[in-house]
Amino acid sequence: MARCLSPTQSSINPYYWPPDAESGGIVTPQDEPRKFAYGHLPLYLGVAATRLAEWAGPKLLPILPDSWQFAQDILNGGQRIEYRHLTAVARALTGLVDVGTVFLLFLLGRRMWGTAVGLLAAAFLAINVMHIQLAHFFTVDPYLTFFTTAALYLLVVSAEHDAPSGQKKWFLLAAAAVGLAVGSKFAGTLLFVPLLVTAWWIWRERWWLWLGTAVLAAFFAFAVTNPFALLDFSCEIVTPALDAGPLHLPSFDWGSCFLDNIAAQGGMVRGKADLPFTRQYDGTRPFLYFIEMQLRWGMGPLLGLLAFAGLGWLTWKTAVFRQNSSFTPHPSSFILLSFILPYFLTTGSFFVKFMRYLQPITPILMLLAAALLWQVREKRRRWSVTAVVLTATTIFALSFVNLYDDPHPWNAASLWIYENVEPETLTLSEQWDDALPVSLDVDGKRRRRGEYENAELTWLTGTGAADDEAKLTANLALLAEAEYLTIVSNRAYGVIPRLPARYPLSSQYHLLLFDGALGYELVYVNGRFPHIAGFSLKPDTFSWPDVTPPTAVNEYLNTIPGVTWGRADESFTVYDQPLTMIFQNKGKLTVGEMRKLFEGTD
Repeated sequence: MARCLSPTQSSINPYYWPPDAESGGIVTPQDEPRKFAYGHLPLYLGVAATRLAEWAGPKLLPILPDSWQFAQDILNGGQRIEYRHLTAVARALTGLVDVGTVFLLFLLGRRMWGTAVGLLAAAFLAINVMHIQLAHFFTVDPYLTFFTTAALYLLVVSAEHDAPSGQKKWFLLAAAAVGLAVGSKFAGTLLFVPLLVTAWWIWRERWWLWLGTAVLAAFFAFAVTNPFALLDFSCEIVTPALDAGPLHLPSFDWGSCFLDNIAAQGGMVRGKADLPFTRQYDGTRPFLYFIEMQLRWGMGPLLGLLAFAGLGWLTWKTAVFRQNSSFTPHPSSFILLSFILPYFLTTGSFFVKFMRYLQPITPILMLLAAALLWQVREKRRRWSVTAVVLTATTIFALSFVNLYDDPHPWNAASLWIYENVEPETLTLSEQWDDALPVSLDVDGKRRRRGEYENAELTWLTGTGAADDEAKLTANLALLAEAEYLTIVSNRAYGVIPRLPARYPLSSQYHLLLFDGALGYELVYVNGRFPHIAGFSLKPDTFSWPDVTPPTAVNEYLNTIPGVTWGRADESFTVYDQPLTMIFQNKGKLTVGEMRKLFEGTD
């Protein structure tokens, strides 16, 4: 037990690799610190589910068909290494958690506006494309969303309960759910606002007593599921000394690895930490970019408009209830708004605008969309609008799900490399992106990435004065030496050409590469897109950075029936629908020949 709770010895401390850390098939650091900026609860749940599958596998595999994916992936009949097995099980668990959120939203909607609204809200969430996508991955956001929805539902039940004993019971359960939400991701701390609102609504004169009790319950739930947030003080996080007039405070080192990681994450989302993968948000507008991505890709235009209109409707009705005798204030309205408004105002102002950041409020937005629809008094019109929104969004959702029937572009490109490129060939990738090929089974033989030499181009790193001749020369030397170059997402070409002030030299690279001036010719391009009945929605990854794609890319995209659906957040496309390109060095230009093509060089 002592080893289990030791920060430097325990195998379950996300902040430190123990001395004997190992896992078959992957390189595992040992006896050194590590970073983990999220809550620990999803991590523990994923590991626990994997251990359960390992225990059940030998008992169930003999009686199940080998061809079942459940047998191969979840029960590990395919004999995958621990990392691959854990990933498969944890992703399946995330899907179940997301289904649980849909059910909780039905319960919340039924309690607030009736069964019809509850069912419609659950349907909206079930066909929400962003929720469908995130349910495919082992990320913390679906867990935060589940516990957030649970906490809000329990708070509403508590506020509406007639019996004092029932109010207390549901309120403390809600507090525990708040602790579990914070234990999934720090953003769950905003749930303390509706916790306060509910305590004041129920107990008024003694609200502070019950709020304090709820905070203790939430802290206990957090501590049990995130023990090393309280045990590991081996990090350095210093509050600077304060010397302001009569107030003199010395500097203080908190030592908490939890606070250290949270502070680093906070600096990242506010743009204080200049990281290559967040520079895509330079020039994006607070709030509006989030809304645009939801209307275009996350929810779809009809459901998205209805959702944000529903938020405006409830906010307005709740704000003017004292002057509007036809509207009776309801505690549940205040509870929902006391979370969704602070969350949206806080998150919407972030410099970093990953679409998944809005997931915790998405169930409530779906509920408000359904509630707003049900305000239409004329039944025929209400059902007509409902049918249109449901049909259009379902088609959009089905088109998105269909892309998973196609091979992942990185796998398809890797297969091409194994079939067309000799092993040990130098292949370039772009830094902060994945390298190809990935390890695959080809014709019954395991082929591995390590068969090929790889080097990284560093165009995305080094800005301003660091985007200099030395950086250019080093990258051009690699281009002159290599035989192939892979570009597996728009993480670099979607950002660098758009920021010439930060990349005075590197911003020219993709323009020259794509028009063939550097001697590299596109020999392979592949992608997968949301599609249904032969009609595709294609993200535009070239217009925003004002980059002209290679001619072969345009020809490839033109062969795919459908429409270009506008720009997409890089985090939405990079993991499951990246446009992948392979270039071959046919021109064999020297460093000097390529260098002359860059303006601003001697």
